[in-house]
Amino acid sequence: MDAMTRALIVIDMQRGFDDLDFWGPTANPDCERNVATLIAAWETAGDPIVVVRHDSRGEASPLHPDHAGNALVPAVAAVHPALFVSKDVNSAFYGDPDLHAWLQQQGIRELVICGIQTNMCVETTARMAGNLGYATTVVLDATRTFDLSEDVAGLGVVTRTAAELMATTALVLQGGGFARIVATADLVPRIGG
Repeated sequence: MDAMTRALIVIDMQRGFDDLDFWGPTANPDCERNVATLIAAWETAGDPIVVVRHDSRGEASPLHPDHAGNALVPAVAAVHPALFVSKDVNSAFYGDPDLHAWLQQQGIRELVICGIQTNMCVETTARMAGNLGYATTVVLDATRTFDLSEDVAGLGVVTRTAAELMATTALVLQGGGFARIVATADLVPRIGG
């Protein structure tokens, strides 16, 4: 990895995602610890960290700006990010300020992405990053998501566990050429060099 051209993108690590009554069952309880490990490695290396927060438009959402759940988890709240992006859609590239413009101005060509939810904002941001030409890596064990069940036209009720959704996201991102999938323990030793 080239220390001059990479950034860590930390997506939606917010307290509202701890509300399992709202979101349902989740996977990967080590997500927050792994995100904190990545942040520490990035800070030690002196590389830029971008923190992204989801400001939900839905008033009932724990992530709405009027709710305590909008706040970042402690490990992320303690970061002094090179850039802080707020968004109300699934992609960090459609937030404020403009992430793509900032990355271009900084000469950053490599993105390492972590956060919540694996199959929603992390996946959407990674797909866009890949399409925009960034060398994109998703640290799968530094993400998590929730079980999902929806009545889908033509298919009926489709249900997937959080673990199944994480695996599918990894398969689609890597198999589709959008991003490389890695684990925290495999990536961190390479950060300093």
